[in-house]
Amino acid sequence: MPEPANPSPRSLMLVLHDVAPETWPDYQPFVEAVDQLGDVPMTWLVVPDFHHRNALSRSPSFCQLLERRLRQGDELALHGYYHADDGPPPRSSRDYFMRRIYTHEGEFYGLDQAQAMQRLQAGLELFNSQGWPVAGFVAPAWLMSEGTRQALRQLPLRYTSTPQHLYRLPEFTAIEAPGLVWSARSAWRRGLSRVVCDWQRRRWHEAPTVRLGLHPVDMRHPSSRNYWLNALQTLMAQGRQPLTKSAWLERQIAA
Repeated sequence: MPEPANPSPRSLMLVLHDVAPETWPDYQPFVEAVDQLGDVPMTWLVVPDFHHRNALSRSPSFCQLLERRLRQGDELALHGYYHADDGPPPRSSRDYFMRRIYTHEGEFYGLDQAQAMQRLQAGLELFNSQGWPVAGFVAPAWLMSEGTRQALRQLPLRYTSTPQHLYRLPEFTAIEAPGLVWSARSAWRRGLSRVVCDWQRRRWHEAPTVRLGLHPVDMRHPSSRNYWLNALQTLMAQGRQPLTKSAWLERQIAA
């Protein structure tokens, strides 16, 4: 009787959101601390022109830093274009909630297919001009219009994601990949985030993978910054292997 195939080792994905020249000073101490832990590949969600004031084309030193991270084994993914919702005012109560209360940065929430395609292609052209490989796109705040989804089906990207899933493109095949995230803008949000994330970590203890979704604001508060570093170390001590999103997706395809 043949031996059963060995299951893939449990994994984790460390994902840095909102990567831009402006946010690098927030991330730098954390990244340096992670590097001290050994081989921990990260996925950097790069914004081509964060809030219309961080054009990567005007930041050659930051682009060189990202190139060094690629050589170290990290991954760069496209994360919107401006990471700012600069569309017309919301017309419904639902849209008002999503675009003004839930977030002000849902750039791809209200775009039609042509608008989404224009920004996606501009982002991909920037990556290509830098010689950066790109397999994934993550919408700011994970909010995607139907037009964005239709545009993604036509582009040479391999995945997108939402808080609990990665989606293989162009079919939008869902693969469960639960994620932890904090809301760190105020003390009460940080306190609640800790409680929720601790509960989720217990719930997903046996999950094949867990994503850690970090944001620049998390790095500005010791409680949230230390939480992420401790969570990473704990998950690694439990035997989880750190992987980039692309590497994890390759493992699912091969399985």
